[in-house]
Amino acid sequence: MRGIRIARALIGAATAATVLFVVSSPAVAETGGPRVISAVPAEGRLVDVVVYSPSMDRGIPVQVLRPADTSTPAPTLYLLNGVDGGKNDATWSVRTDVPEFFADKHVNVVTPLDGAFSYYTDWLRPDPGLAQINDNNGVNRWTTFLTSELPHVIDEYFDTTGENALGGISMAGTSVLNLAMSAPTVYNSVASFSGCAMTSPGPGQDFVKVVVGIGGGNPENMWGPYNDPAWVAHDPVVNAEKLPRIPMYITTATGIPGPYDTLADPRIDNDVAVLAATLALGGGIEAATHFCTMQLAARTTTLGMDNIRYNIKPAGTHSWGYWQDDLHDSWPMFAASLGL
Repeated sequence: MRGIRIARALIGAATAATVLFVVSSPAVAETGGPRVISAVPAEGRLVDVVVYSPSMDRGIPVQVLRPADTSTPAPTLYLLNGVDGGKNDATWSVRTDVPEFFADKHVNVVTPLDGAFSYYTDWLRPDPGLAQINDNNGVNRWTTFLTSELPHVIDEYFDTTGENALGGISMAGTSVLNLAMSAPTVYNSVASFSGCAMTSPGPGQDFVKVVVGIGGGNPENMWGPYNDPAWVAHDPVVNAEKLPRIPMYITTATGIPGPYDTLADPRIDNDVAVLAATLALGGGIEAATHFCTMQLAARTTTLGMDNIRYNIKPAGTHSWGYWQDDLHDSWPMFAASLGL
């Protein structure tokens, strides 16, 4: 348990280090169903879109990477960011080679740039703390938005094939498994990179409490009091039999320094302080996600769930270089499930 306490402290420290910004989310007074409020071409094939969410009653910024050929419908890969929700450039299109990697792939890549500290779930109540840090109304109905509202809008506005896949890192590595359980027919395949698949009272719940708390949120506004059955109901390990039998890719490292944890890595850029934080904080967080992932692997193996591929890396920290590799490694699964 000492290791878990250390990992918990590291999660808090690493998350706190990111809370140095407040970026406004579009606030709108709208009625009716979900729809595109605005769509502005950005760099390259990127489009900055704002989608009105009736369940949250506000505009949600979403980044869409279009395929090179837009004359024929393409499927959609939803990639979720981690605890920052994509703010402060902590997003796939900036921290990885997503624009280049998908240059020759006939797929839309969609990433919400919102949802910091929310676990991308439906909260029971509006949260004043998250309202303040995210400068919005504090309503978080992310399961509804991601499984119902957003796919409908993306399919209609961008004339997609209607086939979807889903991936997420860190905090969202937990979320994607819950989203798959909530809407088992929406996504053809799912990938979880460095997420903790545990939310029940104990280490898993403690991880959630730390992450949400660092963002100023009250976790009891999310799934109720800490003894509420909803916490267990959202635990992928406990509820593994409810995971859809679709292709899944679940990965974690150990927290031991790996090939990207050097001064020479472009993301570290010879910065000793960044390297130290990556090794201490990123190493501790990844050790925690490793613990969670091994529990899920044991559970799904017992259930005979051979639809899941686990990639347990012997070395690596909680950082973007490894998640870029994970995306490359999981792409054949995504592509096959999307008919590409």
